[in-house]
Amino acid sequence: MNTRKPRRDSDVLPSKFGHKELLFKFLVIGDYGVGAVLFWIAIIVFPFIGKFTSNYKITIGADFAIKTIDWDPFTKINLQLWDVAGHERFGYITRVYYKYAVAAALVFDISRIATFQSMKRWLTDLREKVALPDGSNVPVVLLANKCDIPCPVVAVDQIAKFCKENDIGAWYVTSAKENTNVGKYICHFFNHSLIRRAT
Repeated sequence: MNTRKPRRDSDVLPSKFGHKELLFKFLVIGDYGVGAVLFWIAIIVFPFIGKFTSNYKITIGADFAIKTIDWDPFTKINLQLWDVAGHERFGYITRVYYKYAVAAALVFDISRIATFQSMKRWLTDLREKVALPDGSNVPVVLLANKCDIPCPVVAVDQIAKFCKENDIGAWYVTSAKENTNVGKYICHFFNHSLIRRAT
């Protein structure tokens, strides 16, 4: 009888000479048309700041992509990106997409108020269906996307208030199209949420 437990996405994979290889599942969540696909492209194609290198390999699937990052000389991180953006996926099926996630980005279009108003619904759905192994909430960052579009309709004080009321650790005004603050929020996750699981 096979009693081996199924491997979680955040497990440490075996490697040679004391090197660590980690697998992290990261979610991009929001309404249809908020720019989630462009976040994939920006994360995969553009170089990162700080400890990140431009050495990567990419596997594209129907709903996810994998980027391999050399975090340091002894640690390799396989970042698995899952796109859960789109109203057609809201509901019971999101439980499958959320499973084993260790971090999530809630994305809204700063030029469309309705996409911001739906953030509470997406956040509730996420927290009801997935948690970290210790039972705590999956770390979340809020992204006010499409700052390249003139005349935003969501004020920064509204964003800050929402994050404070809902225990969201950080938020950024971003443009996936122009690669504005994309690397910054990814570094936030690794420095404050993900890298602690690698130690």
